[in-house]
Amino acid sequence: MPVRNFSKYSDCSRAAEQLKNNPRHKGYLEQVSLKQLEKLFSFLRGNLWGQSLAETMEQIQRETTIDPEEDLNKLDDKELAKRKSIMDELFEKNQKKKDDPDFVYDIEVEFPQDEQLQSCGWDTESAEDF
Repeated sequence: MPVRNFSKYSDCSRAAEQLKNNPRHKGYLEQVSLKQLEKLFSFLRGNLWGQSLAETMEQIQRETTIDPEEDLNKLDDKELAKRKSIMDELFEKNQKKKDDPDFVYDIEVEFPQDEQLQSCGWDTESAEDF
């Protein structure tokens, strides 16, 4: 399966889509996910840029995980959409469905309270003041 017209400036997701949708390769790649092909093209692009395998793997890891300290308000639309798709995938992966063997419908959890709760000023007024 040759990879033609792919350079270090190519878009990995578009190249993966083109390869997966190619009628010649469709039969071979129907069991391979699009994300897996994108990752493969990312390794190829890293090699074309002269990166080592470890550097490329680290870069892919940074691109495919969410940093909880990152301010998503400062991202452009394309990067924000990428982060949202990563979060959606993670949600789908961790979601408990009705068909799962360890699914429980109504879970009630008691949270321990180590110290006395502080009351807020806004809720100390009585209803008579209204």
